[in-house]
Amino acid sequence: MTSDSQIRRGAWAVSTAVLGAVAAGAMVIAPMASNSAHAKPIVVQAPQGAPMSFADLIEKVSPAVVSVAVVTEVEGSDAEELMQRFRGVPGFEDFMERYGAPENQDREDDENRRRGRSVGSGFFISADGHIVTNNHVVEDAKEVTIALKDGTELEAEVIGTDPQSDLAVLKVDDGDHPYVKFSDLKPPRVGDWVVAVGNPFNLGGTATAGIVSAVGREIGGPYTDFIQIDAPINRGNSGGPTFDLRGEVVGVNTAIFSPSGGSVGIGFAIEAAAAKQIVSALIETGEVSRGWLGVSIQTVTEEIAESQDLADARGAIVNEVVDDSPAEAGGFKRGDIILAVNGDKVDSSRDVTRRVGGLLAGTTNTFKVLREGRQRDINVTIGKRPGDLQVASVDPQPWSPEEKTGVSFLGAELRQLDQETRNALGLKDGEAGLFVAEMDRNSPLRDAGVAVGDALLEANGEALRSTSAFENAVEGAREDGKSNLLVAVRKGRNTLFLTVDISES
Repeated sequence: MTSDSQIRRGAWAVSTAVLGAVAAGAMVIAPMASNSAHAKPIVVQAPQGAPMSFADLIEKVSPAVVSVAVVTEVEGSDAEELMQRFRGVPGFEDFMERYGAPENQDREDDENRRRGRSVGSGFFISADGHIVTNNHVVEDAKEVTIALKDGTELEAEVIGTDPQSDLAVLKVDDGDHPYVKFSDLKPPRVGDWVVAVGNPFNLGGTATAGIVSAVGREIGGPYTDFIQIDAPINRGNSGGPTFDLRGEVVGVNTAIFSPSGGSVGIGFAIEAAAAKQIVSALIETGEVSRGWLGVSIQTVTEEIAESQDLADARGAIVNEVVDDSPAEAGGFKRGDIILAVNGDKVDSSRDVTRRVGGLLAGTTNTFKVLREGRQRDINVTIGKRPGDLQVASVDPQPWSPEEKTGVSFLGAELRQLDQETRNALGLKDGEAGLFVAEMDRNSPLRDAGVAVGDALLEANGEALRSTSAFENAVEGAREDGKSNLLVAVRKGRNTLFLTVDISES
């Protein structure tokens, strides 16, 4: 698993200027190890399509690339900063205990605010002064100044930010600015040349070149895909552009993979199509209003696909339908498997989330779902995504095992839900299900991820109103030759689907 220290935002762009000459038609010459008087050097022709130099490209696009300097104000006293910086250092706690915090720790709140400074990169996308950068570059900014290639400094206004995609738009007023545009072509292919230009380590106007190492990377956040590049990018290149050989922007540099904090040749840029859509929304309204369906979903695994007679493990299964949501109004049900959105196939829960997030609130869209073995279309009018979806906490097992008796099945003691249990788990009045009171160590339910205190709600789409209903579901699946049973499980106040191994062994 990738840690936060490994994926570092703010580290970008192009280490040292590599405006060099990777060679079409150039020759690589090496001495031949031979005693023969007639020996000749080895000559290797560069691949067709490799550029002689990136210099013309960089000269053309670099006037549109700017440095972004930001002044912020952050909360905290000198003592708090000291504690944060040196906490864990041997002897530091003893020192603070002995000598105490600095005398100014009780200053008024307005005096406790400290000014911070950061730098990043950006690029003009219009002659009238709109600039694209990263949200984390300008987050909490009190002052933003951009520096042009010729050294001119201009004050900039933050037009809009989108933390979920880490994009932001700035605006300067004066001048007719050179600008670049986002590529309208398909995302670059692995192996395509790219050039990054930006402001690493506050060294403005730096360029590096490399290739696309991978596409469709998921490094956090459900709404954007990233292209991975090996053109060196470092701290300060955040928000800078990555260009194709036509001088069009194919990505916005956003993060690097780095155990050390410097470039190790693995950088990530927001793909141009997604960035263009978000930037347009920020310019128009100052914010991004993402579509909202109102379901919780998980990716279909091979085990889920086998249990539902799906040929391929793709799509997303609906765990829960939010009350009074567009999904409920449209007719979604728990256990539906979303296979396509507006005719486009979806591969995972993240794919569904990204596609729904790109839909406009108030528009009607068609979702192809699998329900009870049959495909059907559901038309839903998409809503506007709420700003904050609250999830209540709950004690997962507020019951005493001695108060009720249950039936043992598949190595677990199962009890019918009562209203007290439903209330604690956030379920609807009268909702069916079986509470897991006890479980053997070798239970296939335990192996599937079920725990004591969970509730089993459905098995292969059938509500579990009794233990016998669960037994019938297991036997029916076995008779159909299936080795996995799909079970909806309530954990706390969240529902998810797990597959239980029901093979005879």
